[in-house]
Amino acid sequence: MKKGKNNNFVNKINIFLEWLIYMLVYALILWTSSQVFKSIYIENFLVGFISAVIIYILNKTLKPFLVTLSIPIIGMTLGLFYFVINFIILLITDLIMGKYVYLTGFLSPFVVSILISVVNLIVENLIIKPILERCEE
Repeated sequence: MKKGKNNNFVNKINIFLEWLIYMLVYALILWTSSQVFKSIYIENFLVGFISAVIIYILNKTLKPFLVTLSIPIIGMTLGLFYFVINFIILLITDLIMGKYVYLTGFLSPFVVSILISVVNLIVENLIIKPILERCEE
């Protein structure tokens, strides 16, 4: 194999592994949250994984649009409205998943959206970046 093709293959593997780590962590957060909070129901870990994939798709498609529309509100609240956008994404996931995912109330799903944001930062800085840096060496 030529070096360019091999490097392209390694990049694709890295992207897939990064995606898979995020999905597993999101699924773990969702499923654990359903065990902790009574107002959140996720049938099992597989449903949590599917929900995580839906959240990922919504984050890549709908979230940039919502963030763009709400930039003034995000600025006025010093970024706290960003968690409300994550909450909206969770509610849309609830609508898509139907009877397998059940979110009620405001506080528990809001806490989960904050957890997802915080864990996303932790995973990116402590797991993803070191792995990618090691692969580049």
